[in-house]
Amino acid sequence: CHSELVRIPQSARVLWDLSVTVEDLGADAPPITVSVTSDLHIGGVILKLVEKSQVKRDWSDHALWWEQKQQWLLRTAWTLEKCGIQADAVLIFMAQHKSLRLGLPNGLTLRLRACFSGPVFRTVLGICKMLNIRRPEELSLLRPVEEKKRKKDKDLSEELHDLTEVPLTSGTHYDIIMPILTLACFPSYPVSRPCLYNGMPAHFADSLQTEKVYKMLSVSQPAPAPEAIAKLYRPASVVDKAHIHSRWLDSSRSLMQQGVQENDRLWLRFKYYCFHDLEPKYDVVRLTQMYEQARWAILLEDIDCTEEEMLLFGAIQYHINKLSLSEPQTMTSSPAMDDLDSALQGLEVKLDGAESSPQDMPKRLTLKGYKQYWFKFKDASISYYKSKEESLGEPIQQINLKGCEAAPDVNVAGQKFCIKLLIPAPEGMNEVYLRCENEEQYSRWMAACRLASKGKSLADRLFQSEVQSILSFLAMQQTNPNTHTDDSMSINTHSLVSPRYSKKYKVKQLTPRILEAYQNVAQLSLTDALLRFLQIWQALPDFGISFVVVRFKGSRKDEVLGIAPNRLIRIDLGVGDVVKTWRYNNMRQWNVNWDIRQVAIEFDGNVNMAFSCVTADCKIVHEFIGGYIFMSTRSREQSDTLNEELFHKLTGGHEAL
Repeated sequence: CHSELVRIPQSARVLWDLSVTVEDLGADAPPITVSVTSDLHIGGVILKLVEKSQVKRDWSDHALWWEQKQQWLLRTAWTLEKCGIQADAVLIFMAQHKSLRLGLPNGLTLRLRACFSGPVFRTVLGICKMLNIRRPEELSLLRPVEEKKRKKDKDLSEELHDLTEVPLTSGTHYDIIMPILTLACFPSYPVSRPCLYNGMPAHFADSLQTEKVYKMLSVSQPAPAPEAIAKLYRPASVVDKAHIHSRWLDSSRSLMQQGVQENDRLWLRFKYYCFHDLEPKYDVVRLTQMYEQARWAILLEDIDCTEEEMLLFGAIQYHINKLSLSEPQTMTSSPAMDDLDSALQGLEVKLDGAESSPQDMPKRLTLKGYKQYWFKFKDASISYYKSKEESLGEPIQQINLKGCEAAPDVNVAGQKFCIKLLIPAPEGMNEVYLRCENEEQYSRWMAACRLASKGKSLADRLFQSEVQSILSFLAMQQTNPNTHTDDSMSINTHSLVSPRYSKKYKVKQLTPRILEAYQNVAQLSLTDALLRFLQIWQALPDFGISFVVVRFKGSRKDEVLGIAPNRLIRIDLGVGDVVKTWRYNNMRQWNVNWDIRQVAIEFDGNVNMAFSCVTADCKIVHEFIGGYIFMSTRSREQSDTLNEELFHKLTGGHEAL
């Protein structure tokens, strides 16, 4: 028999007083003093507090907040000594879920209960679960931009829709009700389809008030008055856009750690423009809010578009508004709609018309000036020659389009049909412009380029549907001046186009042009109209780009870094030209020097670049890059799980790890 004498340190057996403020007792209540020893665990301190407060209630959602360290004491098995807590510690015993004012993309402001103790990533999961928004990893929270004009309008009060009484469904994978014992383990959460009652989650069907709120979430709301739109913040430059994108909260830290207090106002927005696993039947709120974010990005000129595109956007908005005001319509879905691309592809097939066949045709290649060449398309490559007669010999150049990006540069009224190709190169991306003679030629070559970028050939079964989809999209931009309608008196052009065009044209000029474009989309269902709007939005050159003002290593001037879903873009701040582009799939590694706040990235071919951030913390850039790489790991086979551990490994940085 062996016995061992364990000596307990004298300091651990000495009783000392610890003062803790209990938030629920009121601001004027004195702190509660409990006698503790250094080997007492956090759970024991909480038990002493509850007993001494003599208040009978459910304390399971409460935890200790350490004010000086700005951190939660959530590991209830840890001792005071292990946490480093001494008698001078300022501790507050408070609820982990607090009231928060949340601004949604459609302008609606909700008051709801949110988790203030877990990482913001997990808080967003809980919010999206309540609001019935699937794929919550695509969204995040950011601080609102100050609107100076509102100071003069003291009589304008914000309309709040209270959801604080809506219960957080216990036991779900998004809601953390009990105190968290361990934060080191992040499970893979199931992302199941919601169970709906009368078309809405059960917790919204409890009262007429909550039913009304859910309808406002899932149906596009009429635009506010022109006076209200004029007061909304509109970025005037790329620096202003960078200022907005610098306000994203850190996903790996809690709301309390980032200075967010109870009843503060935050925005919920789509942060990562990689929309995955979209099913209109289950994603009514998600699809509506996605549309609203796109709509206001266009109306407030956060993203640029041509005049023709603006008129088409206005026409589709007008159509969606009309359908939304009529009887409620059920969103439809098909088995193929596993992500937004598939959903749009399903819509394109539905809009198919007559078939056409590909053929060799003369094209124009440009790096600045246009010159005419004879082009051949074979497999996933294009080759060009001086003439058709020389096409039997060696080409001037052969361009492999696999992994490229094909963007439209079209003006139907001006008969301009160009294709902008971004070709992967060792040190970034090369730009090539193809100019077509007419829309039929353009539609075939654009379809071929899109398929080639995915490694598919002209023999692919999707080629014809892609061609017809492009033709139908071009047809939408064509106006018919002989069309007559009785709706000209009911249209509010100020809510359908951006201020630039409202100032450029009078209402009498805009109204007939929008109504002419409306005739091309009037037969679309609500779902198809929403998807068509999102498709055009995604085709804009600046779609999905977040901006940060940076200083590249070795440079003496500030520049702009554009962060897109699949690439990084270096932009000259003075003239706005793209200097260099790097794709994520060419990235070998990236790291952050947290001491000097510098991001360094290494690409294939021994290409290296480094920069420090001017308008944002480098953690925001680090999180964007890691977040987009995380989004690329999602697949159809794994669409029912969300790997939170992997997200934090890619985005959290050294502090989270």
